[in-house]
Amino acid sequence: MATRPDVLLQRAPLSKERVLRAAMEMVDREGIGVLSMRRLAAQLGVEAMSLYYHVKNKDDILAGIVDLALSEIELPSGDADWKSAVRTSAISYHDTLHRHRWVTSLPTSGEASVAQLHYMDALLKRLRVAGLSPELTHHAYHALESHIVGSALWLARIPPKEELDALAKDVLRQLPDDSYPDLVLHIQQHLSGETRGMRFFEFGLDLILDGIERLREASRRAADDPPRLGPS
Repeated sequence: MATRPDVLLQRAPLSKERVLRAAMEMVDREGIGVLSMRRLAAQLGVEAMSLYYHVKNKDDILAGIVDLALSEIELPSGDADWKSAVRTSAISYHDTLHRHRWVTSLPTSGEASVAQLHYMDALLKRLRVAGLSPELTHHAYHALESHIVGSALWLARIPPKEELDALAKDVLRQLPDDSYPDLVLHIQQHLSGETRGMRFFEFGLDLILDGIERLREASRRAADDPPRLGPS
C-alpha cells in the first residue's frame, strides 16, 4: 500500500531549513500571530523540544523566515540599462513583500537579515555604477526604499476587493455629489476598474526612476560644462 505524502513529510529528517520553511508557510497562510513553537512542531509532526536542536527560540525563527522571504528578491542586474535593472528588482521586492505581508508587520530589531544586506549593497552598487554621484545615490536609494516598503505597508491595510468595493459603495451613498465631485469620481474609477491597467506601485516607481535619470543627466552636464569666468 502506498504511503501518504504527509506521512512521508513527517518521516523526513528535521533540519533548520525545513523548520523555517514550515514556519513561513504557516504565517503566509494564517498570519504571524499563529506562530508558536508548539503549533509549528505539530505541523511538522514532531515534539516541540525537537525544534530546539535547530533553532534557539521563536525570535530565531522570526529572523530566519524574514531572511528566507527576502532572499526571493531579484537583485538588480548589471545590464547596460540601469533603469530597467533597478525597476525589475524594485518590482520583485514589492511583490515579495506582498506575498509575505507579515514581514512589514514585524518590529525593527536593528539587525538586518543577510538577504536584506545583499539587496541593499547590490542596489547601491548598481546606482553608483550607473554614474550617480554619492549624494544622488544616497537620496535615490532612500526614495526607492520608501516607495517599495511604504506601498507594501499601505496595501497590507487594504481589505480584499469584495470588501473594498462594498466599503466604496457605502461611502458613495453617504457623499453628496455636489460637495465632493472629484472624490466621487475617484471612487467610481476604483469601482469601474478602469484604472487597473498599471499598478499604482509601478506608476510611482517610474516617476521616481525618471526623476533620478533627469538629476543624473543634469549632474553630468554640469560636470562637462564648468561655469565660465566673467570678464575681468
